[in-house]
Amino acid sequence: MARGSRVRRVARVTGIGGVFLRSRDPARLAAWYRDNLGVPMSEKGTVTFHWLDTATNEYPGTTTMALFAQDTKYIGEPHQRTMLNLRVDDLVSLMAKLKARGVEVLPDTEDSEFGLFGWCVDPEGNRIELWEPAEGM
Repeated sequence: MARGSRVRRVARVTGIGGVFLRSRDPARLAAWYRDNLGVPMSEKGTVTFHWLDTATNEYPGTTTMALFAQDTKYIGEPHQRTMLNLRVDDLVSLMAKLKARGVEVLPDTEDSEFGLFGWCVDPEGNRIELWEPAEGM
């Protein structure tokens, strides 16, 4: 069936297609994410993760969109309008590596039913949430 001839049942959102950040120096920031967090950013500052490559029945992979009150401190400084949440496979080791590299790592972590959370800050002041998902997430 041709793309334009699909039968459409409902006009709706089916998932999160991406997260986009403003940057004063996109190439430098892409290198920081690549070198410090292992995000396989291209030289142009883009990456696409394919859930089908990593999803299993036990670990289906999820992406969450959540809204917070204007006065929340969770996302970071008041001028920061968005926060990245990056899935990681070993939060404790990654945070130790980041500290050793001089990355600003926030001292608190959170252990919840969803997994283990920690935070760091990129060179442009954006708070990043690092998430080691709980078993089965």
